[in-house]
Amino acid sequence: MDSLSAVFVTFGAVIILIGWVQLLFTSFAEDYSWGLTTLFLPPLSYIYGFCALDKAKDAMIATVIGWLLVIFGLL
Repeated sequence: MDSLSAVFVTFGAVIILIGWVQLLFTSFAEDYSWGLTTLFLPPLSYIYGFCALDKAKDAMIATVIGWLLVIFGLL
């Protein structure tokens, strides 16, 4: 892995983490059970993100951008 790929993967992972934290705050504000699901089962939190896209749009956009950077860095 060259340095540019490492930068893409690192920034992608950071953006995914930022999106997850945004989703965590949004889901706790909406419902306590979704907040706990987001905290303890992060992959299931994206179900909430897609179901409540009007509230969690920014977090989901950040997550998708992060995954695109990670995938681009690994190719």
